Amino acid sequence: MLIHPTIDNMKGLKLFGMANALEAQLDLKEARELSFEERLGLLIDAEKISRDNKRTESRLRTAKLRLAATLEDLDVKASRGLDRGVITALSTTNWIHSKQNILITGPTGAGKTYLACALAQKACRNGFSVSYFRATKLFEDLAIAKADGRYSKLLTTLKRKDLIVIDDFALAPLIEEERRDLLEVVEDRYDNRSTVIASQLPEKHWHDIIGEPTIADAILDRIVHNAHKITLKGESMRKRRINNDNSETES
Repeated sequence: MLIHPTIDNMKGLKLFGMANALEAQLDLKEARELSFEERLGLLIDAEKISRDNKRTESRLRTAKLRLAATLEDLDVKASRGLDRGVITALSTTNWIHSKQNILITGPTGAGKTYLACALAQKACRNGFSVSYFRATKLFEDLAIAKADGRYSKLLTTLKRKDLIVIDDFALAPLIEEERRDLLEVVEDRYDNRSTVIASQLPEKHWHDIIGEPTIADAILDRIVHNAHKITLKGESMRKRRINNDNSETES
């Protein structure tokens, strides 16, 4: 039997995982010794893995994460304020199923962005839709959407994301428009979707930086409620890497 037309038909049907696996089987004596059912099962498994990988790659492209970070590469040390048990629990992404939030605070260079992106990357791998924003970019996008009539559409898009990451939050006091936009976003997501917020400003100061006590209360009530809180500490990771590089150069 000519196998190449079958492979061409698989590719024509966009069964690229099966086609590649079948081509690989042709070169393996062990594969030819398997039963039809066993070989078919391997081909189907290969197609499923291929499609899962493509969907994950698509989710990661859409998320636009700032860093290519993973929880597996996270430097988990008690001295950094990271508890291995907590990180292991969060890696299951059950917190997203439960519509919970994560608040990450700590000084500049402590690894807040890395941790936020690592959590988001794991969410993408586990099948969740994700979007990453620096706070200033989020407010800018919302302001532009208002100007060109896409505001409601953008809010709906944000509402539907399983997870959004707001990084570099509270670097400067919020203006009136930003306060109201943030309230719209968190109101839509409250008890419906999960949000990760990373800030170098301790949470106890967020009320003042948001301004307008009534709106600040409303925003924080929706963010802080059912949130996991991680406070990073220690020397700047960027500074530590620079010092290590200099030490290696000198030696």
